[in-house]
Amino acid sequence: MRTLQGPTFFILLLVSVTPWCGPATALTIGILFSLFVGNPWPGESAAWSKKLLQLSVVGLGFGVGIADVWHAGREAVLYTPVSIAVTLAAGLLLGRMLRTPARTSALISFGTAICGGSAIAAMAPVINADDEEIAVSMATVFSLNALALLLFPPIGHIFGLTERQFGLWAALAIHDTSSVVGAASAYGASALAIGTTVKLARAIWIAPSALIASHFAHSQAKARIPLFIIGFIAAASLRSLLPSMVNLWQILAAMARQGLVMTLFLVGNGLTREVLRRVGVRPLAQGVILWVLVSATMLAVILEGVIR
Repeated sequence: MRTLQGPTFFILLLVSVTPWCGPATALTIGILFSLFVGNPWPGESAAWSKKLLQLSVVGLGFGVGIADVWHAGREAVLYTPVSIAVTLAAGLLLGRMLRTPARTSALISFGTAICGGSAIAAMAPVINADDEEIAVSMATVFSLNALALLLFPPIGHIFGLTERQFGLWAALAIHDTSSVVGAASAYGASALAIGTTVKLARAIWIAPSALIASHFAHSQAKARIPLFIIGFIAAASLRSLLPSMVNLWQILAAMARQGLVMTLFLVGNGLTREVLRRVGVRPLAQGVILWVLVSATMLAVILEGVIR
């Protein structure tokens, strides 16, 4: 079986590049391969998934105009700080009630509130979290990410969400950018544009949130705005400045969407048996309860038209 791991991995990776393989399919294939066959290169695939995700997000910028980015980002500024603060408060309260270790609880809450693994990675040095606490938090959030990508599109159809509504819901309720974009792309082009833009606008809050936390934790560690967000804005600006090259921009955006599918295959390969063993009962309970509360609340708020 081990001798076939490498060739099978590459064959499935190539399958994820084809237009017949969608985001949910790629993620599912990656998870099943990892759990039942085994990822031969877990470290390398994890590193490449991050790089490919960043490149794909930048490429998605060629699919939207800068005016659309500005409009969605401006609206997100109104409700993002409030939702982040409420989610953090609820997460920390749940952590105390469930007696989740303090730093693990903080990382899970921060990851749920803003941007999953990216937020956890930024906050970890600020609160002096150790490797085990980071691993448990990442594993908890990652497991829920995989579940969200598979569940959100059918739930969206059940509630009759428009593409705009679904894009907003995905951006506000799913942890990582990769799963937001994956779920939104499965729902429709407009959902993808809205979901990506609002999620990236939300991710900008990693830096100020970590800065505030560092003040209370008396830490010297600093967090910066991820460069791929700037790249996404630059790509959207270029599309708007050179509309005559729309055919090229559409090709690049299509390549980015398929690159994301490949990313999700690599992400799925990160859900190993070791990762699942690391997730304890208390952190998992905190992560699940907080995620369900946030998802249900955001869905209700969007359906009532409070967030449009």
